[in-house]
Amino acid sequence: MNIYMYVCDDKFNTINIIVTGVSGLLGSALKDILIADYPSHESFDVNNSVQMNTVLSTKKYTICVHCAAISSPDEVEKFPFRGFDVNIVGTANLVLLCCKYNIKLIYISTSYVFDGNYNENSPVNPINKYGLSKLGGECCVRLYNNSLIIRLATGTNVFPYSNAYDDQYISREPVSVISQKIKSILNTNMTGIIHIGSHRRSQYEYARSISIKDIGKIHINMSTYPIPRDTSFNTKKYDSFNFLE
Repeated sequence: MNIYMYVCDDKFNTINIIVTGVSGLLGSALKDILIADYPSHESFDVNNSVQMNTVLSTKKYTICVHCAAISSPDEVEKFPFRGFDVNIVGTANLVLLCCKYNIKLIYISTSYVFDGNYNENSPVNPINKYGLSKLGGECCVRLYNNSLIIRLATGTNVFPYSNAYDDQYISREPVSVISQKIKSILNTNMTGIIHIGSHRRSQYEYARSISIKDIGKIHINMSTYPIPRDTSFNTKKYDSFNFLE
Protein backbone atom coordinates (compact mmCIF):
# COMPACT_ATOMS: atom_id res chain seq x y z
CA MET A 1 0.00 0.00 0.00
CA ASN A 2 1.33 3.44 -0.90
CA ILE A 3 1.77 5.61 2.16
CA TYR A 4 1.91 8.88 0.26
CA MET A 5 0.72 10.29 -3.00
CA TYR A 6 1.77 13.24 -5.10
CA VAL A 7 0.29 15.52 -7.72
CA CYS A 8 1.88 18.78 -8.80
CA ASP A 9 -0.16 21.84 -7.90
CA ASP A 10 -0.28 24.64 -10.46
CA LYS A 11 -1.48 27.06 -7.76
CA PHE A 12 1.72 26.68 -5.74
CA ASN A 13 2.70 30.33 -6.21
CA THR A 14 -0.48 31.50 -4.50
CA ILE A 15 -0.21 29.17 -1.50
CA ASN A 16 0.06 30.84 1.90
CA ILE A 17 2.82 29.10 3.87
CA ILE A 18 3.95 29.49 7.47
CA VAL A 19 7.23 28.02 8.71
CA THR A 20 8.11 27.37 12.36
CA GLY A 21 11.65 27.35 13.72
CA VAL A 22 13.09 30.26 11.75
CA SER A 23 15.99 30.59 14.19
CA GLY A 24 17.15 27.04 13.48
CA LEU A 25 19.46 25.77 10.75
CA LEU A 26 16.74 24.47 8.43
CA GLY A 27 14.26 27.30 9.06
CA SER A 28 16.95 29.86 8.24
CA ALA A 29 17.86 28.04 5.02
CA LEU A 30 14.22 27.87 3.91
CA LYS A 31 13.84 31.60 4.55
CA ASP A 32 16.60 32.24 2.00
CA ILE A 33 14.78 30.38 -0.79
CA LEU A 34 11.07 30.26 0.03
CA ILE A 35 8.53 33.08 0.24
CA ALA A 36 6.51 32.40 3.40
CA ASP A 37 5.70 33.76 6.84
CA TYR A 38 8.41 33.03 9.42
CA PRO A 39 7.15 34.00 12.89
CA SER A 40 9.70 34.18 15.68
CA HIS A 41 9.60 31.90 18.71
CA GLU A 42 8.47 34.87 20.76
CA SER A 43 5.39 35.36 18.56
CA PHE A 44 4.67 31.70 17.71
CA ASP A 45 5.64 29.47 20.61
CA VAL A 46 4.52 25.89 19.96
CA ASN A 47 3.84 25.50 23.68
CA ASN A 48 1.42 28.45 23.62
CA SER A 49 -1.74 27.34 21.79
CA VAL A 50 -3.55 30.64 22.40
CA GLN A 51 -0.72 32.59 20.81
CA MET A 52 -0.51 30.24 17.82
CA ASN A 53 -4.26 30.33 17.34
CA THR A 54 -4.14 34.13 17.14
CA VAL A 55 -1.54 33.99 14.37
CA LEU A 56 -3.21 31.21 12.37
CA SER A 57 -6.63 32.86 12.56
CA THR A 58 -5.42 36.08 10.92
CA LYS A 59 -4.58 34.60 7.51
CA LYS A 60 -5.79 31.68 5.43
CA TYR A 61 -2.68 29.51 5.55
CA THR A 62 -2.58 26.42 3.36
CA ILE A 63 0.69 24.83 4.52
CA CYS A 64 2.62 24.84 7.79
CA VAL A 65 6.19 23.56 7.61
CA HIS A 66 7.06 22.55 11.16
CA CYS A 67 10.82 22.85 11.65
CA ALA A 68 10.79 24.02 15.29
CA ALA A 69 12.32 21.39 17.57
CA ILE A 70 14.90 20.61 20.18
CA SER A 71 17.21 19.04 17.62
CA SER A 72 20.34 18.33 19.67
CA PRO A 73 20.48 14.64 20.66
CA ASP A 74 22.88 15.50 23.45
CA GLU A 75 20.52 18.14 24.90
CA VAL A 76 17.51 15.83 24.83
CA GLU A 77 19.55 13.05 26.44
CA LYS A 78 20.51 15.36 29.31
CA PHE A 79 17.16 17.17 29.56
CA PRO A 80 14.55 14.76 28.14
CA PHE A 81 11.54 16.82 29.16
CA ARG A 82 12.71 19.68 26.94
CA GLY A 83 12.36 17.25 24.06
CA PHE A 84 8.99 16.12 25.40
CA ASP A 85 7.64 19.67 25.75
CA VAL A 86 8.71 20.90 22.31
CA ASN A 87 9.00 17.84 20.06
CA ILE A 88 5.90 16.02 21.31
CA VAL A 89 3.55 18.39 23.18
CA GLY A 90 4.37 21.37 20.95
CA THR A 91 3.80 19.29 17.84
CA ALA A 92 0.50 17.99 19.22
CA ASN A 93 -0.61 21.59 19.85
CA LEU A 94 0.18 22.49 16.26
CA VAL A 95 -1.58 19.40 14.87
CA LEU A 96 -4.81 20.42 16.62
CA LEU A 97 -4.65 23.94 15.20
CA CYS A 98 -3.84 22.75 11.69
CA CYS A 99 -6.87 20.46 11.94
CA LYS A 100 -9.00 23.38 13.13
CA TYR A 101 -8.00 25.60 10.20
CA ASN A 102 -7.56 22.82 7.60
CA ILE A 103 -3.87 23.60 7.13
CA LYS A 104 -1.62 20.94 5.65
CA LEU A 105 1.09 20.13 8.18
CA ILE A 106 4.56 19.18 7.00
CA TYR A 107 6.51 17.78 9.92
CA ILE A 108 10.30 17.66 9.75
CA SER A 109 11.42 14.43 11.36
CA THR A 110 14.77 12.67 11.60
CA SER A 111 16.72 9.62 10.57
CA TYR A 112 17.20 8.93 14.29
CA VAL A 113 13.79 7.23 14.45
CA PHE A 114 15.70 4.30 12.88
CA ASP A 115 18.72 2.18 13.61
CA GLY A 116 19.24 0.91 10.06
CA ASN A 117 18.82 1.42 6.31
CA TYR A 118 15.05 1.48 5.93
CA ASN A 119 12.30 2.67 3.65
CA GLU A 120 9.15 4.56 4.62
CA ASN A 121 7.26 1.38 5.59
CA SER A 122 9.98 -0.10 7.80
CA PRO A 123 9.52 -0.41 11.59
CA VAL A 124 11.00 2.45 13.59
CA ASN A 125 13.44 1.79 16.43
CA PRO A 126 14.98 4.91 18.02
CA ILE A 127 17.78 4.12 20.46
CA ASN A 128 18.18 7.55 22.07
CA LYS A 129 15.80 10.04 23.68
CA TYR A 130 16.01 12.54 20.83
CA GLY A 131 14.82 9.88 18.39
CA LEU A 132 12.03 8.92 20.77
CA SER A 133 10.89 12.54 21.09
CA LYS A 134 10.75 13.03 17.32
CA LEU A 135 8.92 9.73 16.92
CA GLY A 136 6.41 10.97 19.48
CA GLY A 137 5.86 14.00 17.27
CA GLU A 138 5.39 11.70 14.27
CA CYS A 139 2.67 9.80 16.13
CA CYS A 140 0.77 13.04 16.71
CA VAL A 141 1.10 14.06 13.06
CA ARG A 142 -0.01 10.69 11.70
CA LEU A 143 -3.38 11.11 13.43
CA TYR A 144 -4.04 14.03 11.03
CA ASN A 145 -4.71 12.95 7.44
CA ASN A 146 -3.73 16.28 5.87
CA SER A 147 -0.07 15.90 6.77
CA LEU A 148 3.31 14.83 5.46
CA ILE A 149 6.25 13.60 7.54
CA ILE A 150 9.64 14.30 5.97
CA ARG A 151 12.43 12.26 7.50
CA LEU A 152 15.88 13.68 6.88
CA ALA A 153 19.33 14.32 8.27
CA THR A 154 21.05 17.61 7.63
CA GLY A 155 23.85 19.82 8.86
CA THR A 156 25.79 22.96 8.04
CA ASN A 157 27.13 23.44 4.53
CA VAL A 158 30.70 23.10 5.80
CA PHE A 159 31.47 20.34 8.31
CA PRO A 160 32.12 22.18 11.60
CA TYR A 161 34.10 19.57 13.55
CA SER A 162 37.63 18.20 13.43
CA ASN A 163 36.60 14.55 13.70
CA ALA A 164 33.82 12.35 12.32
CA TYR A 165 32.56 8.84 12.98
CA ASP A 166 33.94 6.31 10.54
CA ASP A 167 31.63 3.55 11.83
CA GLN A 168 28.27 5.34 11.54
CA TYR A 169 26.45 5.26 8.19
CA ILE A 170 24.16 8.11 7.21
CA SER A 171 22.23 9.78 4.37
CA ARG A 172 22.93 13.30 5.58
CA GLU A 173 23.09 16.21 3.16
CA PRO A 174 24.03 19.88 3.66
CA VAL A 175 21.16 22.16 4.59
CA SER A 176 21.43 24.02 1.27
CA VAL A 177 20.56 20.77 -0.53
CA ILE A 178 17.90 19.60 1.92
CA SER A 179 16.06 22.94 1.88
CA GLN A 180 15.78 22.83 -1.92
CA LYS A 181 14.36 19.31 -1.75
CA ILE A 182 11.77 20.39 0.80
CA LYS A 183 10.81 23.30 -1.45
CA SER A 184 10.27 20.89 -4.35
CA ILE A 185 7.97 18.74 -2.20
CA LEU A 186 5.77 21.73 -1.37
CA ASN A 187 4.69 21.85 -5.02
CA THR A 188 2.83 18.52 -4.62
CA ASN A 189 -0.04 17.09 -2.61
CA MET A 190 2.07 14.36 -1.00
CA THR A 191 0.75 12.97 2.25
CA GLY A 192 2.05 10.27 4.58
CA ILE A 193 5.82 9.83 4.94
CA ILE A 194 8.78 10.46 2.66
CA HIS A 195 12.55 10.14 3.10
CA ILE A 196 15.01 12.61 1.60
CA GLY A 197 18.77 12.35 1.71
CA SER A 198 21.90 11.14 -0.03
CA HIS A 199 23.29 7.69 -0.77
CA ARG A 200 24.60 5.61 2.16
CA ARG A 201 28.06 6.60 3.37
CA SER A 202 29.96 6.93 6.61
CA GLN A 203 29.83 10.18 8.52
CA TYR A 204 33.58 10.42 7.93
CA GLU A 205 33.09 10.19 4.14
CA TYR A 206 30.33 12.78 4.32
CA ALA A 207 32.48 15.12 6.44
CA ARG A 208 35.40 14.90 4.02
CA SER A 209 33.09 15.78 1.11
CA ILE A 210 32.08 19.14 2.63
CA SER A 211 35.06 20.02 4.84
CA ILE A 212 37.69 22.67 4.18
CA LYS A 213 40.17 21.03 6.54
CA ASP A 214 41.53 17.58 7.36
CA ILE A 215 39.10 15.36 9.28
CA GLY A 216 40.11 12.79 11.87
CA LYS A 217 38.33 9.48 12.54
CA ILE A 218 36.47 8.64 15.75
CA HIS A 219 34.12 5.82 16.76
CA ILE A 220 30.51 5.93 17.96
CA ASN A 221 31.41 4.21 21.25
CA MET A 222 33.17 7.47 22.16
CA SER A 223 29.85 9.37 22.18
CA THR A 224 28.31 10.58 25.44
CA TYR A 225 24.84 9.40 24.32
CA PRO A 226 23.60 6.37 22.32
CA ILE A 227 24.16 6.72 18.58
CA PRO A 228 22.64 4.34 16.02
CA ARG A 229 25.22 2.68 13.81
CA ASP A 230 23.23 3.04 10.59
CA THR A 231 20.60 5.71 9.93
CA SER A 232 20.96 5.78 6.16
CA PHE A 233 17.76 6.05 4.16
CA ASN A 234 16.12 4.29 1.29
CA THR A 235 15.11 7.35 -0.79
CA LYS A 236 13.84 5.60 -3.94
CA LYS A 237 10.37 7.15 -3.68
CA TYR A 238 11.71 10.69 -3.70
CA ASP A 239 14.40 9.95 -6.28
CA SER A 240 11.97 8.31 -8.71
CA PHE A 241 9.60 11.26 -8.93
CA ASN A 242 10.09 13.99 -11.50
CA PHE A 243 9.03 17.14 -9.68
CA LEU A 244 9.09 19.12 -12.92
CA GLU A 245 6.14 17.21 -14.40
